[in-house]
Amino acid sequence: MGAGRLEGIARHKVSRAAMEVLERALVTPARGVEGDCRGQIAEGKKGNRQITVIEAESWAAAMDELGGADGLVWSDRRANLLVSGLRLPREAGAVIGIGESLRIEVRCECDPCSRMDALRPGLRAALTPDWRGGICGRVISEGEIALGDEVRIEP
Repeated sequence: MGAGRLEGIARHKVSRAAMEVLERALVTPARGVEGDCRGQIAEGKKGNRQITVIEAESWAAAMDELGGADGLVWSDRRANLLVSGLRLPREAGAVIGIGESLRIEVRCECDPCSRMDALRPGLRAALTPDWRGGICGRVISEGEIALGDEVRIEP
């Protein structure tokens, strides 16, 4: 399987805050994307949504279905990472490698919420088929990542 590329990194410091787009970030098992409010796993929680990843191709397909982006950008999806050039796994337990050392375990599909329709009517439905909304994952090994890093599915 070929490698993809890291096209975007984003975080939000508090719930419902605007997404901050970054060029590089430290991502750890303790905190997810450094400074992201969802990164720290609360005691008693599984951490299924510690970090979220979306495919650029899936975002583009959703925008095409809606007739164009109309001002929306990938970070409006509220995902932490945007990747291109490879299909993300559609099963729990698969591992995504990014850069030299970051490893993310896929936990589940990232179901789009009603906030998507508040951005644009129909966006939630456009992100629903075939895991277009991305994956929710848990960080299993830390890494410093930067735009342009290689993304791969680990064996």
